[in-house]
Amino acid sequence: MNKFFFIPAFVVLLAACKKDVPPQKNVFNGTITSGQRVFISNEGGFGYDQGSISLYDAESGNALSDIYKPNNNNEDLGDVCQSVFIGENALYAVVNNSHQVVVMDKQSFQKTAVITGFNSPRYFLPVSNNKAYVSDLYANSISIVDLSTNTRTGSIPCSGWTEEMVSSYGQVFVTNIRTAYVYVINASSNLITDSIAIGYGSSCIIKDRNEKLWVSCSGDSTKNSLPRIVRIDPVSHSVEQSFVFPQYSSSPSSMKINGTGDKLYYLNSDIYTLDITATVLSASPFIVKGNKLFYALGIRPNNGDIYISDAVDYTQSGKIMIYDKQGSFKSSFSAGIIPGGIFFE
Repeated sequence: MNKFFFIPAFVVLLAACKKDVPPQKNVFNGTITSGQRVFISNEGGFGYDQGSISLYDAESGNALSDIYKPNNNNEDLGDVCQSVFIGENALYAVVNNSHQVVVMDKQSFQKTAVITGFNSPRYFLPVSNNKAYVSDLYANSISIVDLSTNTRTGSIPCSGWTEEMVSSYGQVFVTNIRTAYVYVINASSNLITDSIAIGYGSSCIIKDRNEKLWVSCSGDSTKNSLPRIVRIDPVSHSVEQSFVFPQYSSSPSSMKINGTGDKLYYLNSDIYTLDITATVLSASPFIVKGNKLFYALGIRPNNGDIYISDAVDYTQSGKIMIYDKQGSFKSSFSAGIIPGGIFFE
């Protein structure tokens, strides 16, 4: 399933800028091993088995448009690659409309297991050495996965569309697009212990350097709930601050945080920033849109570079554009169809 929102356009690239690194179709040859690897989950067209994972070496600038298919006997990854989790030794690709999580070796990218039994999985989060949770669009529950056997072993009932998750103080906080709550799970007992009212349509959730949680909400006019960004205390489960957008047409999405944990970035047509000490939303965008179709955002932890995906027209190969932390364009490279997630090793 494609994302539930679409992000318009971005800034026009200057003719003098560095040309795109051409996509590589060859079998992975071991050249992208610098430790500065960036993985892109490409959704592909819904129902077309076009999901893929691209790889970029931030040190050399080399890129591979698809690391799975060439290394797995020309096998398709599946229908809609929603997200990727980078583990210590493995990559976990959440393939939404194929109802599975594909596990592969982190160096060879060869498939080692397939975890099945999901309805419409979205995001994957290990919560201990041998257990992970998987959120879901339609299941009205969060799946429990045994990492030692790569099997789905149970579920935690949770009505609605569960989305991003984050761990804090032995708890897992889960966003839910179809409710006005963030849900709190005890990671030991696998039980929901609390729900925090924050505003309708929560999707992104991140931690800052003070362990505070930040959540983006899309809002809903029929429920009289404006879009907002909310800060939560993970200990008291209280809302400490709520940044409310003035109109329903706003839609903060793809919210990320820099490596020092003190500045948030999010898409709302243009790109905006929000310092964790701010008291009001910025009225001015950090990077103004042009003729690009922004779809996903990522912040490289070690230097603050801003990675933005351009879905182009949702049918041809997308592009990743890289800007420095001051907002100046650096370079770009080709990815797969509908690059929807950017993940840093």
